[in-house]
Amino acid sequence: MEGENGKKMKILCLHGFRTSGSFLKKQISKWDPSLFSKFDMDFLDGKYPAGGKSDIEGIFPPPYFEWFQFNKEFTEYTNLEECISYLCEYITANGPFDGFLGFSQGATLSALLIGYQAQGKLLKEHPPIKLFVSISGCKFRDPSICDVAYKEPIKAKSVHFIGDKDWLKLPSEELASAFQNPLIIRHPQGHTVPRLDEVATSQLQNWVAEVLSHRKVGISEYDKKLESEVNKSDAKVLEACNGVAQA
Repeated sequence: MEGENGKKMKILCLHGFRTSGSFLKKQISKWDPSLFSKFDMDFLDGKYPAGGKSDIEGIFPPPYFEWFQFNKEFTEYTNLEECISYLCEYITANGPFDGFLGFSQGATLSALLIGYQAQGKLLKEHPPIKLFVSISGCKFRDPSICDVAYKEPIKAKSVHFIGDKDWLKLPSEELASAFQNPLIIRHPQGHTVPRLDEVATSQLQNWVAEVLSHRKVGISEYDKKLESEVNKSDAKVLEACNGVAQA
């Protein structure tokens, strides 16, 4: 299903730490291909080359990338602001995007951008991000970030994949709690993009159907604003033409 303008909804996909956009695309390919066939999926590479060994060396070819760097407690971050600027510039130049899909560091970063946008901190001229697919994501732990990004329940329609054996299981649950009415899909695996059984596939299919149905109904506030500006411009042109005709 396509939007009123005939274009597919566009999703920016952010990979995990020291992997790549190509690897995330391969990871997602294990899911039923019909799930995202009606979306335009953009798999972006991180801003920085991997600063150390990648967990996928010998499994998937390099190059590998990371979005930003952090300490063991995940309370201090290096190059985060630069990464955010990089993503905002990319989103502005290549969007608009309807949503994000992210794994691990990519999911954590995606949620931050959505929360920041909701609080008017960035992407002020970009339409609100409507949907979010989180796989093993978590919250940032710096209070100065949390007090802004997760200040209020985030309204973007979200689905969160949480693994029973994932070392980020509890942090992933905490991230889901930052969203309004999140769908949580649990799986028995660890810190990975999971293979989906029939039940999980059905849950995600229903979620996608709701997203597409919501897209079709009504015009977004951004579209209304744009339409209003166009109408005002048309009115000025018409007024000018009438003035010339009467002269």
